[in-house]
Amino acid sequence: MIDFHYGPARRNCEGSTRRDFLRVGGLGLSGISLAQMLQTRAAAATSGVSGSDKSVIWLWLSGGPTQIETFDPKMTAPSEYRSVTGEVKTVLPGVTLGGNFERIAQVADRMAFVRSFAHTNSGHSGGTHYVMTGYDNRLADNGAVADRPFVGSIVSRIRGTNNANTGIPTYVRLGGIYADGPAFLGTAYGPFDPGGEARRNMSLSIEQSRLSNRRAMLDGIDNVKREIDRRGLMAGLDSFEEQAFSLILSRSQQAFDLKYEDPRVVDRYGKGLGEQLLQARRLCEAGCGFVTLSHGGWDMHSNIKQEMDNRGPEIDRAVSALVEDLDQRGMMDNVLLIISGEFGRTPKINGSSGRDHWAPLSTLALAGGGLKMGQVVGESAEKADVPKTTPITPQDLMATVFQVLDLDHRIQFTNQAGRPTYMIETGKPIAELV
Repeated sequence: MIDFHYGPARRNCEGSTRRDFLRVGGLGLSGISLAQMLQTRAAAATSGVSGSDKSVIWLWLSGGPTQIETFDPKMTAPSEYRSVTGEVKTVLPGVTLGGNFERIAQVADRMAFVRSFAHTNSGHSGGTHYVMTGYDNRLADNGAVADRPFVGSIVSRIRGTNNANTGIPTYVRLGGIYADGPAFLGTAYGPFDPGGEARRNMSLSIEQSRLSNRRAMLDGIDNVKREIDRRGLMAGLDSFEEQAFSLILSRSQQAFDLKYEDPRVVDRYGKGLGEQLLQARRLCEAGCGFVTLSHGGWDMHSNIKQEMDNRGPEIDRAVSALVEDLDQRGMMDNVLLIISGEFGRTPKINGSSGRDHWAPLSTLALAGGGLKMGQVVGESAEKADVPKTTPITPQDLMATVFQVLDLDHRIQFTNQAGRPTYMIETGKPIAELV
């Protein structure tokens, strides 16, 4: 029995789509096209691929986290500007964080906090597009699709959609984020989403001896006449099918399942976000190049102290556990953690005891990647409203990621108009980190 579950696409509240896989008997794939996978890897070999095996975990705090109550408490500012959650001392002399981050404070020597990150788009989708891609898109908040590729898709385009040694997808997302896709690079380089039907179909539930027959049947499916999707969805699905097939044939599918992890480690990370960050670490161990996680609830227009008291401890526990875990496993130089959102919050508390959208200043937190940790980079002005030092831009962050992953900063790909386009035009790696 063959069931095709490839459409229509389902959208979540952030506008991202989740792909379904085709179920063929007990083997969850949506068709197999070995030639396409080989073409993908051949293209990657001629497109600036590096020998780096480093990975990135990008934790996205959806809604726009406050810079003041997270990593720049500003307790010397007037009362209406300073952190309403207070501050905690870190292991770095003279450096404090927001009052909810006691555990992160204890691993601050293995992290870096950027306090001068800034851009110019205070819309949720627009700000997300800017930070995720390095480019502004003023139409994003009016429903426009992303017109620039995210770094994860660029890595997939360069390295190939699967790790050649382990079969693990190069780019995995654990929760969709607007602008986390490939744009003009093509659907084939979008993130592998293990949620929903894809996750359930990932397990091989037929005997290995029957696998060759199943594959032969799937090869035959390529000859079935299928309706042409004008958006190129079917071409993209072929590549996703190859990702799933490579994954099923390897043991790397276990990276998605925490039952293979030491229960004591699972407990240390905690539930919810902690489980996702642990899964991200396992994926990187299995050879995944880029993992994104979306953690919502940071659009705090009112009662910001209450909201931070609810959200902060989960972040504190999960992030500190990841940093300690990476360090203990000797993975700090090989995995870069980035914590960001689409923008910061207004420096002055509003009439509802919250903070509103504010692109002119936000913060970043990073760990690992072989970068220089144990420092604060940049400085905010007295009221934490703008950078006091030279602003660090989304393209600078993008260039820093390129540096970690040993990607060519001047690499170009052909855009939708058929023109060679630089992925980075003005950004430079953050000098204090590299």
